[in-house]
Amino acid sequence: MARLPGLGPRSARRAVLWLVKRRESDLPRLLEALATVQERLVECETCGNVDTMNPCHICADPRRDERSLCVVEEVSDLWALDRSKLFPGRYHVLGGRLSALDGVGPEDLAIGSLLARIDKGGIDEIVLAMNATLEGQTTAHYIAERLEERPVRVTQLAHGLPVGGELDYMDEGTLAQALRARRPVG
Repeated sequence: MARLPGLGPRSARRAVLWLVKRRESDLPRLLEALATVQERLVECETCGNVDTMNPCHICADPRRDERSLCVVEEVSDLWALDRSKLFPGRYHVLGGRLSALDGVGPEDLAIGSLLARIDKGGIDEIVLAMNATLEGQTTAHYIAERLEERPVRVTQLAHGLPVGGELDYMDEGTLAQALRARRPVG
């Protein structure tokens, strides 16, 4: 249990103790639910999302703007953006980010399938929604370079000071990005 993301040793121990106390009533239901997840979840062949159908509900939704594609690192990023209901288009999950230290190169990510989707035509804008980390920005830069010869507009999420943030609590990287991305008032 401690190997699950977000669970440290103490939280894992509490979860195990809770399951032990409820092994007759709740544990069988949990095991059944996990078996159902294993049986029904599939990866969308179009975008890389995880869903119970292929193509996923987002790719199959005719109300989505198929001309706009938001590229994210992980499925969790897709879910976070989609929860906001602010992006009307479709998505593409890379399955990670470039990282020389971890041995993750372009061939390890779904960049080839992204380029193939764009080459099919019908996509006007690519929104690069990479995390504001060195690896995330390296990945965004690499993809932007690969898209230079293609007839699509490439945009990136803004970075900098969060709304309600106080300068005193910002790290130097956030402040530097906010200063670089400053714009005229009015």
